[in-house]
Amino acid sequence: MPAPVWDPAQYLRHAGHRARPFADLLARVPELPGDPPRIADLGCGPGNVTVFLADRWPTAHITGYDNSPEMLDKAAVDHEGPTPGGGRLDFAHADARTWTPDEPYDLIISNATLQWVPGHAERFPDWVTALKPGATFAFQVPGNFPAPSHQLMRELAHSARWKDRLADTLRHDDAVLSPEAYLEKLTGLGCTADVWETTYIHLLQGEDPVLDWVKGTGLRPVLTVLADDPRAREDFLSEYRAALREAYPAGPHGTPFPFRRIFAVATREA
Repeated sequence: MPAPVWDPAQYLRHAGHRARPFADLLARVPELPGDPPRIADLGCGPGNVTVFLADRWPTAHITGYDNSPEMLDKAAVDHEGPTPGGGRLDFAHADARTWTPDEPYDLIISNATLQWVPGHAERFPDWVTALKPGATFAFQVPGNFPAPSHQLMRELAHSARWKDRLADTLRHDDAVLSPEAYLEKLTGLGCTADVWETTYIHLLQGEDPVLDWVKGTGLRPVLTVLADDPRAREDFLSEYRAALREAYPAGPHGTPFPFRRIFAVATREA
């Protein structure tokens, strides 16, 4: 299956809701050992939350890594260059499936990326090894794969009409580990780990807002596979839209969209 093609504009339509988990993760990251610190944002997307790192550590040299040319182009145009505090923000191509740091870091952080990387916990040793003493590896991943938004998507992709084209396209509910499993992995690498989960109740606005949300993330593999067949694409979206409307009915003030996320902050012993 082809790699998903990303649409920065679609992704950023819900930028406020998507940024909140990163801010909550960042609030639990301790002070960093280096001055100025060296930071990697793995899976930086369009860079809209990478800039939060420069707010927290103004003198840092921060590199956002991503494997999407579309996302990297958007990030570079909007955010690359010197930062107000005397640091620097730049962006580079890297794939989290294979990225191995070639220098020591004070912080390696990843926001809603590792769920796209099969076996991502097996990459943790390389990343923790690249941390300076007292440095931190932090990430958050969605934990909502059993939710209707994803379950309905998978069921439709495996239905009689779509299974020949889409059955192997979507991630499954084992795309992320349990919080307990992440805790075990990280402490086993000699880190002091803080792992937790939160369910946000996003109040989305507009027509079919849950569909609009997943068009920016979880639905990208389907949209990529069907990109050369506009009629099939619209047929799939029509079926999926109807199912989402039933699963997530609009209320008087918007459409409530529960979204569970898993967080981890692991600090290497000084």
